[in-house]
Amino acid sequence: MAARSAPSCHLRLEWVYGYRGHQCRNNLYYTAAKEIVYFVAGVGVVYSPREHRQKFYRGHSDDIISLALHPERVLVATGQVGKEPYICVWDSYTVQTISILKDVHTHGIACLAFDLDGQRLVSVGLDSKNAVCVWDWKRGKMLSMAPGHTDRIFDISWDLYQPNKLVSCGVKHIKFWSLCGNALTPKRGVFGKTGDLQTILCLACARDELTYSGALNGDIYVWKGINLIRTIQGAHTAGIFSMNACEEGFATGGRDGCIRLWDLTFKPITVIDLRETDQGYKGLSVRSVCWRGDHILVGTQDSEIFEIVVQERNKPFLIMQGHCEGELWALAIHPTKPLAVTGSDDRSVRIWSLVDHALIARCNMEEPIRCAAVNADGIHLALGMKDGSFTVLRVRDMTEVVHVKDRKEAIHELKYSPDGTYLAVGCNDSSVDIYGVAQRYKKVGECVGSLSFITHLDWSSDSRYLQTNDGNGKRLFYRMPGGKEVTSTEEIKGVHWASWTCVSGLEVNGIWPKYSDINDINSVDGNYIGQVLVTADDYGIVKLFRYPCLRKGAKFRKYIGHSAHVTNVRWSHDYQWVISIGGADHSVFQWKFIPERKLKDALHIAPQESLADSNSDESDSDLSDVPELDSEIEQETQLTYCRQVYKEDLPQLKEQCKEKQKSATSKRRERPPGNSIRLHFVHGYRGYDCRSNLFYTQIGEIVYHVAAVGVIYNRQQNTQRFYLGHDDDILCLAIHPLKDYVATGQVGRDPSIHIWDTETIKPLSILKGCHQYGICAVDFSADGKRLASVGIDDSHTIVLWDWKKGEKLSIARGSKDKIFVVKMNPYVPDKLITAGIKHMKFWRRAGGGLIGRKGYIGTLGKSDTMMCAVYGWTEEMAFSGTSTGDVCIWRDVFLVKTVKAHDGPVFSMHALEKGFVTGGKDGVVALWDDSFERCLKTYAIKRAALAPGSKGLLLEDNPSIRAISLGHGHILVGTKNGEILEVDKSGPITLLVQGHMEGEVWGLATHPYLPICATVSDDKTLRIWDLSPSHCMLAVRKLKKGGRCCCFSPDGKALAVGLNDGSFLMANADTLEDLVSFHHRKDIISDIRFSPGSGKYLAVASHDSFIDIYNVMSSKRVGVCKGATSYITHIDWDIRGKLLQVNTGAKEQLFFEAPRGKKQTIPSMEVEKIAWASWTSVLGLCCEGIWPVIGEVTDVTASCLTSDKMVLATGDDLGFVKLFRYPTKGKFGKFKRYVAHSTHVTNVRWTYDDSMLVTLGGTDMSLMVWTNEMEGYREKRPCDSEESDIDSEEDGGYDSDVTRENEISYTIRALSTNIRPMFGIKPHLQQKEPSIDERQGVVRPPVSRAPPQPEKLQTNNVGKKKRPIEDLVLELVFGYRGRDCRNNVHYLNDGDDIIYHTASIGILHNVATGSQSFYQEHNDDILCLTVNQHPKFINIVATGQVGDSADMSATAPSIHIWDAVNKQTLSILRCYHSKGVCSVSFSATGKLLLSVGLDPEHTVTIWRWQEGAKIASRAGHNQRIFVAEFRPDSDTQFVSVGVKHVKFWTLVGRALLSKKGLLSTLQDARMQTMLAVAFGANNLTFTGTISGDVCVWKDHILCRIVARAHNGPVFAMYTTLRDGLIVTGGKERPSKEGGAVKLWDQELRRCRAFRLETGQVTDCVRSVCRGKGKILVGTRNAEIIEVGEKNAACNILVNGHVDGPIWGLATHPSRDFFLSAAEDGTVRLWDIADKKMLNKVNLGHAARTVCYSPEGDMVAIGMKNGEFIILLVSSLKIWGKKRDRRCAIHDIRFSPDSRYLAVGSSENSVDFYDLTLGPTLNRISYCKDIPSFVIQMDFSADGRYLQVSSGCYKRHVYEVPSGKHLMDHAAIDRITWATWTSILGEEVMGIWSRHAEKADVNCACVSHSGISLVTGDDFGMVKLFDFPCPEKFAKHKRFLGHSPHVTNIRFTSGDRHVVSAGGDDCSLFVWKCVHMPH
Repeated sequence: MAARSAPSCHLRLEWVYGYRGHQCRNNLYYTAAKEIVYFVAGVGVVYSPREHRQKFYRGHSDDIISLALHPERVLVATGQVGKEPYICVWDSYTVQTISILKDVHTHGIACLAFDLDGQRLVSVGLDSKNAVCVWDWKRGKMLSMAPGHTDRIFDISWDLYQPNKLVSCGVKHIKFWSLCGNALTPKRGVFGKTGDLQTILCLACARDELTYSGALNGDIYVWKGINLIRTIQGAHTAGIFSMNACEEGFATGGRDGCIRLWDLTFKPITVIDLRETDQGYKGLSVRSVCWRGDHILVGTQDSEIFEIVVQERNKPFLIMQGHCEGELWALAIHPTKPLAVTGSDDRSVRIWSLVDHALIARCNMEEPIRCAAVNADGIHLALGMKDGSFTVLRVRDMTEVVHVKDRKEAIHELKYSPDGTYLAVGCNDSSVDIYGVAQRYKKVGECVGSLSFITHLDWSSDSRYLQTNDGNGKRLFYRMPGGKEVTSTEEIKGVHWASWTCVSGLEVNGIWPKYSDINDINSVDGNYIGQVLVTADDYGIVKLFRYPCLRKGAKFRKYIGHSAHVTNVRWSHDYQWVISIGGADHSVFQWKFIPERKLKDALHIAPQESLADSNSDESDSDLSDVPELDSEIEQETQLTYCRQVYKEDLPQLKEQCKEKQKSATSKRRERPPGNSIRLHFVHGYRGYDCRSNLFYTQIGEIVYHVAAVGVIYNRQQNTQRFYLGHDDDILCLAIHPLKDYVATGQVGRDPSIHIWDTETIKPLSILKGCHQYGICAVDFSADGKRLASVGIDDSHTIVLWDWKKGEKLSIARGSKDKIFVVKMNPYVPDKLITAGIKHMKFWRRAGGGLIGRKGYIGTLGKSDTMMCAVYGWTEEMAFSGTSTGDVCIWRDVFLVKTVKAHDGPVFSMHALEKGFVTGGKDGVVALWDDSFERCLKTYAIKRAALAPGSKGLLLEDNPSIRAISLGHGHILVGTKNGEILEVDKSGPITLLVQGHMEGEVWGLATHPYLPICATVSDDKTLRIWDLSPSHCMLAVRKLKKGGRCCCFSPDGKALAVGLNDGSFLMANADTLEDLVSFHHRKDIISDIRFSPGSGKYLAVASHDSFIDIYNVMSSKRVGVCKGATSYITHIDWDIRGKLLQVNTGAKEQLFFEAPRGKKQTIPSMEVEKIAWASWTSVLGLCCEGIWPVIGEVTDVTASCLTSDKMVLATGDDLGFVKLFRYPTKGKFGKFKRYVAHSTHVTNVRWTYDDSMLVTLGGTDMSLMVWTNEMEGYREKRPCDSEESDIDSEEDGGYDSDVTRENEISYTIRALSTNIRPMFGIKPHLQQKEPSIDERQGVVRPPVSRAPPQPEKLQTNNVGKKKRPIEDLVLELVFGYRGRDCRNNVHYLNDGDDIIYHTASIGILHNVATGSQSFYQEHNDDILCLTVNQHPKFINIVATGQVGDSADMSATAPSIHIWDAVNKQTLSILRCYHSKGVCSVSFSATGKLLLSVGLDPEHTVTIWRWQEGAKIASRAGHNQRIFVAEFRPDSDTQFVSVGVKHVKFWTLVGRALLSKKGLLSTLQDARMQTMLAVAFGANNLTFTGTISGDVCVWKDHILCRIVARAHNGPVFAMYTTLRDGLIVTGGKERPSKEGGAVKLWDQELRRCRAFRLETGQVTDCVRSVCRGKGKILVGTRNAEIIEVGEKNAACNILVNGHVDGPIWGLATHPSRDFFLSAAEDGTVRLWDIADKKMLNKVNLGHAARTVCYSPEGDMVAIGMKNGEFIILLVSSLKIWGKKRDRRCAIHDIRFSPDSRYLAVGSSENSVDFYDLTLGPTLNRISYCKDIPSFVIQMDFSADGRYLQVSSGCYKRHVYEVPSGKHLMDHAAIDRITWATWTSILGEEVMGIWSRHAEKADVNCACVSHSGISLVTGDDFGMVKLFDFPCPEKFAKHKRFLGHSPHVTNIRFTSGDRHVVSAGGDDCSLFVWKCVHMPH
């Protein structure tokens, strides 16, 4: 019996020998107290060299692998490995946990570092992306995370001199990070030519952006910014593993065993070579170094710690050593002295002194050692080796006695016999050899019974027997010394074993778990004296059992610390200590044994210690002699709250089902009904499985919950108000200390907690995302700021919240058994208790985690199930009620005493000012004094005590009490039977509310002419309820069986009830007494109905699939209806009483004639014409529309039709009550839907006058009464939800611009592919063709006599000295993104400046001067822009960009918040909107930012942008959302609009609640695609639609439509904050009265239209904004126009090409003008100096290329249709045009003497025209055999040659004008070119990058000076090279800004500017050239 409880003695960790030097670095430091902190296995060690004492931190559950010291040097952070690794921050002084950081990393935590002031911690994971994560560690909160690198990261450090900067290094990389907002952005270190790209192992940051890093080859690399500036070569001769910075300088340690000290500028101070010191050895490798003052700490690979005093550097002091690489298996204990011997695979044997805690001897052997033994007199030490030999040494001086090798496999176990004569040696080849000690170890016997390797041996005390265990788990016995196997059990019975180290055998059965046969216990050792057994297993656990322990699954105490497998464990010779050794962690743990008697003293001295130790739970298997659970609790623990379908899954399910249903919705469906219902009263209270869920509010109302409803009951008026925010069962309720707010937790896949106000019934905060399945307990803190919650997942997770912010503060796993209650400490907000099954735990918060300690019972009692708990009058005192009726009194974590309080479980307790009140299953309420000394008063809940004003009847005396609350002079009591009672202090009891008891409720009937109804339930009661204002239960009657149906007779006098055993009875409706009963069926009676009129017949339907018809008067059965194939669910009579309509479980709709029961077939069209007396059927054409889209998953269980046959109410399995218009033909009818019941609504009935609807909840046992509100009568109410499962198809028409915006797919730059259809091999991959000389083998002398090679390029400014261009600076951008973005032009600085964007550039444009400045931090296209309107945040702009997947890396989508004036980035928000961010909006205070994504869910997210914190996020809609904007006066409300969608959102805490816009109030309103939104006073919202209407919404209800506000889609709307006027912009043709921009009054009643004088056929406005007297308009045609409000004058501020790509680009030969030609069919002339467009020509066709003549007097334009045109510049008249080709002209060129025109096309040809022959333009010749389309052409300086680059990456040279192909390489090399725009050729080989697999360089241009070259490519980059650049992958500078595809690029005259043209962005960038100074 004893083995059923854990032993009462205890182990305490006293010393750990070892240090983790392998695979870990930088893990050894001095603390402020001059102690040394490091780690080994799973333990953090703080070692005091002065006192030679160790303290242990044991908060980890697996190997620690990283450590960082806080700058104040008291706190330590450690990170571990494991599947869910966590970081602990702990105090090195008290070794207590301060904070736990978890739930982010996987695999393990490789590095840690604190920042300068110690507020933040950075960690690096071991996952595949090596995630880097920054924490606010005190709050346990992650601030930012990003993928670190594709390969391992070895070190990370904060830059201590620059805030928000970090450096990380690792395999072949170093990265410099900056933290802004929540974004960590890396820049890779540039190694350049200074050093080799190699692995960097460690680093340290210094001033002036300097970083020092140690490399794998032993060099030190010095970085400035991100560039390598110098290297210190040969600092070490091998890898530098550790670098430590201190006040004096830096210390480095390397694999070469050297320590080097450097000063602050990294000049060497000194070298210490540890290999040369007296403790040194070959191969010593330094892993960690720490320099403090004149002391240096060194940790080595071989687990040693040295301390070096700088003055005596050749005498290092060895303060710790341990075994090194390889596993540690051998352990032996000296028989007479406190010594332990260990031997390992590192081939060393070591002897440790257990008293001095030191290594006293060490000897190295030839082979790895696997086992050891010391003989009885302590003279010989035997060691078993891995190679099958064993060696015997003398203990005294470690000299060898003998070496024997008889076996080939490892020796795993050996032992000397107790009398010292024999040595038994067990080998892995399954044999045991016996050697005689005295005969110089001669072999005297052999045991060969085993079939597997030998694992353990034990001798008998008399040395005559040996027992063995082997790998098969077999236990065998042998006679000694011969080795004969003993098979008779008799012989063995009496043997006493000298030691017990075997794992199998009767005496140790209990060490194995009950139901497993695994062999993971490696070692045991019995302590006969103390009757305890210690075991070691593969999970790193050391356990104590009672000895002997005979029954499997014995209880134990467990101790953790070792990481992986503990290979061996032994008691010391005097049983004072236990020694355990770790296999992989090479460590030796020494545990102090504390016997039982000492424990008692220990309690009083240091409770801390006896517990801190068993962080590891007192025993993970608690005492099992707990009494059987109480039946009620048993029932409750078996309840499951799982749902087949969670409400959260409905949207996805609908989406999946919709595909199938597309066809069904073609018919125009009925509108939802005009009526609506409102919840009026609920009969019921959830007491059967919930406790303490009933409270008084501030003003004395009563708050509780039932089903999915929070109820506030006013007992004076007998009325209820409801909180309807939940959508499934509420399981718990807590009230705020001020009694005004309530928290309720519900069931769900991701269940939510709602905190709501009992006055306004509005939600204040919704908490989600941390629990699963449901929330079973919640509690507020005493200050009301925090909330604790417990989930019903398998580990009963506990979460601590800051509920107002909606933030999770801490989280922990609670217990594997159910937790019933959580209580927060009223005095210390960081402490709480949880209580539950066999569980009482005391928790304190530590950062992101909670640390729990089990209640310590001691000898006082047995571990019991706790049902309730409260705190007492000090922070230490706590009280808990148990399942046996006791109250336990706790001080700190100790049980002080128990008091018997109730018979049966104590379910509820409540603390008062001066005492306590308790309630239990015995139905008694007891009042106690403040220390539970005496019971002051008891109240028994009895029927006799019920006061006359009660609202019902008690069903039984002494019902089980589940909740108690006090206040207002009364005691409030909730019972298991669903009653709420108020007990007056003087004794009388008033019943306030009641419902059915546990069991499903199905039967419901309403009275034919009175407002009453009857219900019958599985709880075996029949009840009559009054539905009039008195709302009470009028009568109740107990039945012999549960019932499922009931019905009143037509005269209301009789009530028929069908029971579950197949019988039914008729009772008097007033007295409920039996009239008559029958029992003809075996199965449940499912429906029962009187025939209409006189009620002559009674139809009784059963689950046996029959309906019996009885004559009521004669009480005889007169007919049976047969023919149903399944059970009957509903029956209805026709009005004449002659026909029955029947529904069955197989979804059949059948008809029978009454009274005989003959089956009839009636065509479906006729069914409608029959007048039915009632309609409760759910089948048939008339109600086809009531079945939801997800009909496979859920059933409609009930329906009922109003007597006017207009409205059909239904109830379904998901708990929805719905109203449909009747008849509901066609699938998926529209409906109104109400949530209040939790799961199945089993029945619905209208009352006789249709004034009320009564509904029944099957599992929530509640009866809900709803009032019916007719059309017309209806206050606007938020709870009305009208929906349909499928959106209407009509959305207001089609518009090409909307479609384009909706369907556009944004590619990120990094993934862009080539814009031209090139083929062939890229230039840098082509084989170089040998020159003629090489082919002929001619070797030319290096200095040739031949004339020098001519210049590659004719240079124009020959006189000047050539100055290379060193940089390009963006000066001007012509372009605005209006084609697919909106609301993206705004005024700043009182209208002096405007801000807008194009490509990835934010542009601030001065209206007066046209000068521009740019924000260039985005790395990809900007899609949206908004300006912060709050005066505190002046000129603050937010822009959102395109991105890739949302992995938080640099290519992830992001939002930048920046200052428009100084272009400073204030915050970067990396977001989870994969694909991109399409809308941003600031809140009224300017502190919050709303963003919308392009991801498939169109996620909506709210940010606190200054901190970079995401507050809330939620899927927005399944289709595109175009715009979402905050209401201008709110921080919590916003509106989103999109494809067939408008939603009104509210932010509560961390949750987003949304309501769809309601249309039904307006006739024929339909949900259109909404494009824009604006706001008015009094909660008005205006939305612009695709059809041109504007919808006006009040709250979320459509109240009016402004029809045709524009003729086309309303794309933009703007609310002016100062006067409330609204601007709208749309798409329309200009007309006299209309205009694309309109200014409206505040209510959108009157307007004034403005025309935009752009000369376009239709104006399409994409953005509007209003300033002082001006309206700013952005158009689809890339114009930005300012319109004066008074004079309607238009001023075009910005022009741009409408559609791209802009292929053609030409710069004027002498002036700062340039031309561009684009797909939009225009050629435009731009003036750089005046910063504007001078002219544009509409050509009517897309233009592809343009060129100036050498004099600048003519322009040639090539078109996409093959035509080309020549214009005269002066008059813009056409000089000539010609079309000789079908396909696009790609390039067009004048020869340098203006004689020839070359025209290159995509028809693989170049045509030559002679311009001297006049404008007829006849072709004179053309170039043949070009292998692909022409890209670019250049003439030679003398006009005799033309170079052509083509689409197969080949360059060709032709003679002009003959068109002959020139093949001679030498000749080509000698040509001087007039211009160079080719991307091909040897001279520009270097422009092709490594990364161009899919993308190309599209264009190039060499400067007029001939020494610089610019290129544009598909990634949107402009690059600057030197010319020529024949080397591959030449060095260059890159300039970002364009979207993907730069299509053309040119230098302007004099190389003053570079102009680049964009493909996707239709923009022109003008860059200023910065020349190098002379």
